[in-house]
Amino acid sequence: MATTSLWRGGLSLRRGLVALLSARGLVASSTPAPYPSSSLGRSLVFAEARRDFPALRPCFSSSASPGTPLFIQTQETPNPLSLMFVPGRDVLASDGGGSRDFADAKAAKRSPLAQRLFRIEGVRGVFFGTDFITVTKAEDVEWSVMKPEIFATITDFFASGREILNEEVAAEEDEGDEDDEDEDEVVLMIKELLDTRIRPAVQDDGGDIRFVRFEQDTGVVFLELQGACAGCPSSSVTLKSGIENMLMHYIPEVREVVEYDPMDERGMPLSF
Repeated sequence: MATTSLWRGGLSLRRGLVALLSARGLVASSTPAPYPSSSLGRSLVFAEARRDFPALRPCFSSSASPGTPLFIQTQETPNPLSLMFVPGRDVLASDGGGSRDFADAKAAKRSPLAQRLFRIEGVRGVFFGTDFITVTKAEDVEWSVMKPEIFATITDFFASGREILNEEVAAEEDEGDEDDEDEDEVVLMIKELLDTRIRPAVQDDGGDIRFVRFEQDTGVVFLELQGACAGCPSSSVTLKSGIENMLMHYIPEVREVVEYDPMDERGMPLSF
């Protein structure tokens, strides 16, 4: 009964949010929006940022462990230091698994697979999506040297049958999600736009964007770039020309979008 009540409460909250968005013209199907939905292509966010970026050309490689062959596809990202590895199976659970970012070896303690990947020389970041793994490398190491070991590490891990994340990680993050019902209307609308219009496109390119906070007195939205987005040469253009313009268009309370720097308490304003 408790589970049913929670589910119904979440459904009511969702319906109320949809009503708020409809009132502001965000989800009205009869009126074409000035920005296409994420399903219509990644041009929403990356039209300016990727104008000169070459078309993605996936390259294929395979590796196998005894009894568990695995075919891994690699895909380029807008960030030359990041590469997507697509194992052809779920990496995180699709039912709310979201994404996980490991910016350094210390953060990788939350995941046995991330720990193994950080042991590879040259690995500087690991990111898990629903069905892909993004690895970010150091500038002085070539992908041709790193890829064979990354392939073997991913293949052997999946063959072992171990869980991608430590159980306590999922438990802690589930607890954090329970605060959504206490958030105000503006924050809920910001999150809805990010989840439905922006994050799917960014995830297609091996990264993600995490909402950090919204300052009502200044109208500033703080977002953290993850995976291939972190350190990407086009990230400033993406945030300013894509995300900031969209949020300001639909939500008048938003006046600026700022990239959040985990090393800086306030965040790091973006500039060109």
